[in-house]
Amino acid sequence: MSDASKTPVTVLTGYLGAGKTTLLNRILSEDHGKKYAVIVNEFGEIGIDNDLIVGADEEVFEMNNGCICCTVRGDLVRIISGLMRRKGKFDAIIVETTGLADPAPVAQTFFVDEDVQKNARLDAVVTVADAKWLSDRLKDAPEAKNQIAFADVIVLNKTDLVTKPELAEVEARIRAINPYARLHRTERCQIAISDVLERGAFDLDRILEIEPEFLNAGDDHDHHHHDHDHGHDHHHHHDHGLKHYHDEEMQSLSLRSDKPLDPSKFMPWLQNLVQTEGGKILRSKGILAFQDDDDRYVFQGVHMMLEGDHQRKWKPDEARQSRVVFIGRELPEDAIREGFERCIVT
Repeated sequence: MSDASKTPVTVLTGYLGAGKTTLLNRILSEDHGKKYAVIVNEFGEIGIDNDLIVGADEEVFEMNNGCICCTVRGDLVRIISGLMRRKGKFDAIIVETTGLADPAPVAQTFFVDEDVQKNARLDAVVTVADAKWLSDRLKDAPEAKNQIAFADVIVLNKTDLVTKPELAEVEARIRAINPYARLHRTERCQIAISDVLERGAFDLDRILEIEPEFLNAGDDHDHHHHDHDHGHDHHHHHDHGLKHYHDEEMQSLSLRSDKPLDPSKFMPWLQNLVQTEGGKILRSKGILAFQDDDDRYVFQGVHMMLEGDHQRKWKPDEARQSRVVFIGRELPEDAIREGFERCIVT
């Protein structure tokens, strides 16, 4: 099944009290014309008005806007497989994680289970963050930092509860951890549902159409083969004047080559890297130009899990440039850079 015909899945995460429930409430109750299946930890915690529920069976609640809501009772794979067998195709599936959960295991489900892979694709990890309390959480809760690092989309909520300088500070802290996610400021999670769901945020092609500098978050030194990024946000020009933080714990590393890569060297190197260092690598993504190959190769990874495929032909007017990004903790940056450069055809 082609990626386009698979059901997109959004993993929704965020620390306790950030506003995830508010966002889920809107998805399940607003007249947005879409059919979403929402998988939550506890339906009761969502606090949906009973008037909005039109039917329920086996803890699957049908909403009057066409969406359904079900609770995780055991295996996520089983639930997703069950949803796929239900009548009527869903526009998308949303999986809520608990406020204390690391999103990695949920995201990995879409890499490791063949049945799920056949029918669903991971569309984005969306993190709801609390503008007022995030700075404190980043100091005392490693889960909060993981949730920011993993995000493709960040909904920075409760911006009305902080001053402009405080907002600038919290945004700088977010960018120090994850320079690549799309960031939306909200009050009470008031955001267009289309800005959060079905974003194709794991689709690097689409990201680069929207934001051509997406993978070029490196310093501006004239390196021929690579850019190395210290977590500073150089590519969001509207952020000039913000305080820039270097997060000592979380790193992002961006590599680039204008020369083709040797697939017989690159693929074993990447596989070995994630097997040996995958515990430290939270996310990896890349677009690759292989020698003697007219197709772009795209890969993405979560810890030790990788998936990749030939995506499409390189366009005639397109620079055949390879770009790879790693986000993680205690990354062996020099070794990664040297390994990457050994894969470049000279």
